[in-house]
Amino acid sequence: MPQTLQEYADWLDNRNLIWPKLPAPVQPKATPSLKPLRGIRAVTWSLYGTLLRIADGRLLQHHPQQFRMQVALEKTIEEFNMWHSMSRKPGAPWEYMLTQYTGVLEKQQMRGTKRKGDFPEVDSSDVWRTLIERLVKNEYTWDESMYGDLDDLSLKVAYFFHMRLQGVEVAEHAVSALNAIDSANVAQALLADAQPFSLVQMLRAFRQVGTLPPSTLFGADGMTLSYRLGVRKPSKSIYRHALQQFQQQGISPQEVLHVGARLGDDLAEAKRHGMKTVLFAGDAESVQAGKDDIKNPETRPDRLMTDLNQIGQILGIA
Repeated sequence: MPQTLQEYADWLDNRNLIWPKLPAPVQPKATPSLKPLRGIRAVTWSLYGTLLRIADGRLLQHHPQQFRMQVALEKTIEEFNMWHSMSRKPGAPWEYMLTQYTGVLEKQQMRGTKRKGDFPEVDSSDVWRTLIERLVKNEYTWDESMYGDLDDLSLKVAYFFHMRLQGVEVAEHAVSALNAIDSANVAQALLADAQPFSLVQMLRAFRQVGTLPPSTLFGADGMTLSYRLGVRKPSKSIYRHALQQFQQQGISPQEVLHVGARLGDDLAEAKRHGMKTVLFAGDAESVQAGKDDIKNPETRPDRLMTDLNQIGQILGIA
C-alpha cells in the first residue's frame, strides 16, 4: 500500500533530515488597533505569512536566488534518483532541471482563467508531473509500492522540493489563537493561497508545538484553497467561493472577519466583498501594506494586530 502524503512526510521527519531554517521574526513598526468588532460569526485565515511563518514571507514557486533553487533541485534529484534518466547536457544536473522546471512553470503561469478578474494558480504537483513524464521517456522508474502512481509521486516530489526551497514553521501563538476562537463557538476556515501539500505542511508544523482545535478549520467544505479553484489571490472568485460557503450557514459577508498579512492583494479584495479585515503585522518579512492602501478608506483594514493572540480582543472574547 503506497504511503499517503502525510505518511511520507512523517517518514521524512523520522530520517532527521536537515531542512532550511527560518531567521527569527522581526517585528515591524506597527501600532495595534484592537477595538472589538461586534457581530463577527466567522473568521477566515490566510495561511503562509499568517498562520505559518515561511522564508521570504510567502510561498514561492521559483526563488529569485539561484543558489536556493540549486540546493532544492540538487536534493530533489538525489532523493528521487532522477539523474540516470536525465538528458546528458553540458553543465550540472540541477542546471538542466532548472531549465526544464522554469519552462514548464512559465507555460502554466501563462494559462488564462475562465473569469475576468481572476489570476491563474499553478499546481506544483502538475509541474512535477510534466517533468516526471519526460523522465519516464528515458526509462525513469520508481517504487510504486511506496510512492504510488504518477499523481502520487508528483505530489510527494512537489512537497519535498518546496520543503527544501523554503523553511516553514508555525507562527507564534497561532495554536492558542485558533483554540480561543474555537472555544468561543466562532466558525473558522482557511481562505488561502495554497498547494496540494499545504495542509500536510501546516499540520506537520502545528503538531510540533500544540494541538489544533476540533473545529471546521480543516473541513473539506469550509476551506477555500487556491489550487483547488485554479486561481490565486486577489482573484474575485476565491472570495466569492468562501462567502458562498458561509451563506449556506446563514452567515453574511459582514459577519466574516478575514485575517492576513498582505493588504493590497488580499485584505483589500476581501473588504470589497463586504468582509471585515484584520492586518496581521507580526513579521516584517511577511507583512505587505502600502501607505496608500492603509490610508484609503476603501482598502484599509478594519483592525491591525501584531500578535495572533490579539484576535481574542478584536472578537471581544479575551
